[in-house]
Amino acid sequence: MENFIFSLNVTFPIFLVMVLGWGLKQTGMLDGKFVSTANKFNFNVTLPTLLFRDISSVDIRTAFDFNYVLFCAAASSLCFWAIWGGTKLFLKDKSMTGAFVQASFRSSAAVMGLAFIQNLYGQSVMGPLMIIGAVPLYNIYSVIVLTFEGERKEDKDASGKIREACANIIKNPIIISICLGLLASLCRIEFPALVTKTVSSVAQMATPLALVTLGAGFEGRKALAKVTPSIAAALIKLVVQPLLMVPVAAVMGFTGEKMIGILIMLASPTTPSCYIMAKNMDNDGTLTASIVVLTTLLASFTLTGWIFLLKNVGLI
Repeated sequence: MENFIFSLNVTFPIFLVMVLGWGLKQTGMLDGKFVSTANKFNFNVTLPTLLFRDISSVDIRTAFDFNYVLFCAAASSLCFWAIWGGTKLFLKDKSMTGAFVQASFRSSAAVMGLAFIQNLYGQSVMGPLMIIGAVPLYNIYSVIVLTFEGERKEDKDASGKIREACANIIKNPIIISICLGLLASLCRIEFPALVTKTVSSVAQMATPLALVTLGAGFEGRKALAKVTPSIAAALIKLVVQPLLMVPVAAVMGFTGEKMIGILIMLASPTTPSCYIMAKNMDNDGTLTASIVVLTTLLASFTLTGWIFLLKNVGLI
């Protein structure tokens, strides 16, 4: 019972903030325009600032764990290519391929992951390392699959699609912020207090605003659309990936904060930015929204279960 209460205390405060966002939307205090604007603000400003702050504040030279970062990168890559290959083989409606693949493998690791790790361990060192290993690949792979599987993919030849994918990768604010954070950490740049406090103030908005926006953007009708592929994607995202990869991580000796980082990387809900990218790159926005909603609803139970299990076997 003690471990179960511990697990609930980790997961449910985060989801209660999303419930707050949903409740505010129902009262009319928040509307669709707020959700759209807040999502763009998070994606372009607060989340990149948060990632920059957390990565630049860690002494990468001292804290860097090559095996851990390599595992996060390898696990993310393996899941992506396996899901894309399986989707090409088994998904009948090929117009869903890009949206299904992106939403099945891409976690809300930066927002949700840091929130969970901070709930457990406070200021995190392994969280930024997990982000370095996984989040750039999330964005790169998402751009690739959405570019090649978009509804208007026949309008461009292979070289055109490759150029478009490269341009989208280079312009991605999350990738830019991670690179800048790594550069600042490696060069051990000491920013003036004025800059540090400003960056920290903006970064502190990222997680609560993202959680409120997640809740406010919840639409039950979209959750009912395309139910079968949505359920399949949710199972892959929340159950299959951690079921296959967490035992491998345990065998490799990852425990504590490292194991929580890996679990969040594999089993947290699909990030809402998937919807924005899918819509902007001519992929199935309705399916993406359904998967985001479903994984967000179910993750409060599945993540609690995973954390409860890991706590019981002594891995966290």
